[in-house]
Amino acid sequence: MTTLKDNRPRHQQIADWIRDAIKEGDFGVDDKLPSESELSGRFDVSRVTVRRALQTLENEERIYRSQGIGSFVKGGKTVQNALAMNDFMEDMKLNGLESESVVLRNEIEPAPPAAERHLRLDPGTRVFRLDRLRLADGEPIALDYTWLPAFYGQLIVDFDLAKRTIYDILENEYDIAITSGCYFLHAENADEHQARHLNLKPGNALFRMDRVSYTIKDKPVYYQQRYYRNDKFMYRMRVERNKEDNGTDQSSMPLREIKAKILKG
Repeated sequence: MTTLKDNRPRHQQIADWIRDAIKEGDFGVDDKLPSESELSGRFDVSRVTVRRALQTLENEERIYRSQGIGSFVKGGKTVQNALAMNDFMEDMKLNGLESESVVLRNEIEPAPPAAERHLRLDPGTRVFRLDRLRLADGEPIALDYTWLPAFYGQLIVDFDLAKRTIYDILENEYDIAITSGCYFLHAENADEHQARHLNLKPGNALFRMDRVSYTIKDKPVYYQQRYYRNDKFMYRMRVERNKEDNGTDQSSMPLREIKAKILKG
């Protein structure tokens, strides 16, 4: 059995182990990786955790998977910063910054209309609300408003939500995988509450990102509104313009990369 030694999410450590094994030549191009069951036994984790590690590596185009056969090492150039469902701490780490959170609100309330719609709830349903101020290297950078159905709220309420993310708790404590998400990007002006916490003036520009995160069978886990300081944050997206064999443009431009970028200075 291989022991996972640090405090990072287990799926990240397993992905690191596989990356290192590929880099050191333990697995060559088109070699089959250990099965989900074998990796689960090696690291003493659930198959859900292993599956998320493999999904990360597939998103990075380091491996490819064949249904019913297994996972294999992919040849060619590796694409870094592939489209992925990262939480705030993961985004800050990719930018070389230390993340912190301050819990501002933590209570049960009737779901607002937007949360009802995205979480597919009946009118008047009560939900768990979590508001957090997000800091990078000690500087306020974002403000989160998050709503969870009562079932998921009761799972996270007793954890230290200033130090742990929702993804971390659900995936590593309960093996509830976050499998997909839907993003909505907006531009807004800061109200007095947002301006006070983000060290801005009311009316300053904010970058708003709404996100709905889903678990298996497309079941919504939470709806979140995150307001970033416009002077400190940007998303970079990369698309590829594909062409058919006859040289005509395809109707879509697939998203290949999305990266959270902290603006410094």
